[in-house]
Amino acid sequence: MENKENILPEEPQTETTEQAAETTAPSELEMKSAELLELKDKHIRLVAEFDNFKRRNAKERVELIQTAGKEVIQSLLDVLDDCDRAQKQLEGTDADPALKEGVMLVFNKLRSTLQQRGLKTMETKYTEFNADLHEAITEIPAPNEELKGKVLDEVMKGYYLNDKIIRHAKVVVGN
Repeated sequence: MENKENILPEEPQTETTEQAAETTAPSELEMKSAELLELKDKHIRLVAEFDNFKRRNAKERVELIQTAGKEVIQSLLDVLDDCDRAQKQLEGTDADPALKEGVMLVFNKLRSTLQQRGLKTMETKYTEFNADLHEAITEIPAPNEELKGKVLDEVMKGYYLNDKIIRHAKVVVGN
């Protein structure tokens, strides 16, 4: 008879190191793959953020260059208004034609220099009143129905600098 003591129930076999490596390898691979995807995502976002920064910075630089002399040009607007008033007075006098011509050359040179820097005069007379562009000084009765709500007179000119308003026109509106 056989000895029953020596017969042990079969124990489950333990995995060898190779088998253990095979089962843990996919989880390590999955972890590395997930980490790689995360790093790729971070990289893409960082590149996009940097591109946005460059675009924003370039736009700000262009705006700064365009409006760099804004304060100087705004201070010269009063001088330009004085030139317009002097021109009207000069045209109404019998001054020496050479003197008139010389003064007009100076005034025109000032105007053309400011225009080269991006200054444009706002056209207002007989246009619809627009509170974004005009500042109404007063309202007067319109001479006819067509002029109601329109600018009848310009007290002070308005100006644009590179298509941005730097001074609103002061106007008289018909009602």
